Amino acid sequence: MTYRPASWRMPTPRQIDKLAAAEVGRKVPTVPGAAPYDDLPPEYWRALLDDSGTDACRPDPGASGRLLRLSQIPQHLLRVGCRRCGRTVEIQKADAALLYGPDAIWRDVGQRLLDNTCTNRTGRHEEDGCWPSFD
Repeated sequence: MTYRPASWRMPTPRQIDKLAAAEVGRKVPTVPGAAPYDDLPPEYWRALLDDSGTDACRPDPGASGRLLRLSQIPQHLLRVGCRRCGRTVEIQKADAALLYGPDAIWRDVGQRLLDNTCTNRTGRHEEDGCWPSFD
């Protein structure tokens, strides 16, 4: 049997009753919080929409080009790297358009290029594959 200090012991029923009686005397907030299905106040939504960080959630196709179609990308050499294994794959835009079509999205093409040559295979779907970084 292992020794446990007194602070680890469960309180006795008498101690529980004493703590409960002490809580009864405390003041309860008069304004209840919002219920789970209540509408949120307009101030909350205004603050949320005015926050400058909300635009960071929406991807900008011009920022990295990963959401552009192959026909919209100006560079002729496309490069995608893996943040997991450090591998880099390059392909010419013309070759990528021939293989995947000019309307294919660069993010999907880059992921396929990395997955086709991936060396990190564990057998689990959640852990397999590369983590693309579009340059």
